[in-house]
Amino acid sequence: MTFDADLNACAALVQQGDADRFAATMASPVAARRILFPLYAFNVEVSRAPWVTKEPMIAEMRLQWWRDALEEISEGRTPRRHEVVTPLSDVLTPDQARALDGLVDARRWDIGSDPFEDEAEMWRYLDATTGTLLWTAAQALGAAPAEEVALRKTTRAVALANWMCALPELEARGKRPMYDGRPETLAQLARAALADLTAQRALGKASRLVLLSGWRARAILKAIARQPQRVARGDLVTPQLARSLTLIRARLTGRI
Repeated sequence: MTFDADLNACAALVQQGDADRFAATMASPVAARRILFPLYAFNVEVSRAPWVTKEPMIAEMRLQWWRDALEEISEGRTPRRHEVVTPLSDVLTPDQARALDGLVDARRWDIGSDPFEDEAEMWRYLDATTGTLLWTAAQALGAAPAEEVALRKTTRAVALANWMCALPELEARGKRPMYDGRPETLAQLARAALADLTAQRALGKASRLVLLSGWRARAILKAIARQPQRVARGDLVTPQLARSLTLIRARLTGRI
């Protein structure tokens, strides 16, 4: 298969499994898509690995498969032939592959049903997953190392918005995802995350392009801050026209 065939396969995975990031990537320059689609497809595959089986051992094996693939990339070996791993190996440096290993390891939490012990543990998980993914993407697009702190702070808001949207499904699957699910706690978290969005002012072009993947975060967090009961109802869907306008605005302004 050619690189373009692999890239199309990655795009299809993202379109099916992560609609917001697919829309954001399609709104990005073509050159950026060749970096973002393999990374986001990798994230789709890893994030769903714990959910395709009820057997914890099989879920661990699926995650280990991805850790082994990243190890091949980090050690400079010829990686296994795979529609995501192959183009991913053209995107990542050895250090970035090692960083993504931490993302896969963090996903082991998804296998069990225990809630986070406290707010700090929740933030560590969200940073290890969404934060690491988006910082790796920004690095691959040329972001300066000095931007990491500001980007990770901004991605707290993106990660929390995505997490809140996922809570009803997680609970339906038997998870107890929140250390404290009271509406007042959800509203407080949303307000704090909205404040984190101010950190994006310090970011350059590459980091802003990656943050486009969180183009719905501000609207979602504002809705939760006003009406936290919408989280339990799964009522955080943005109307199609508003979605389009929000994405266009984010692309033109460079801010989410």
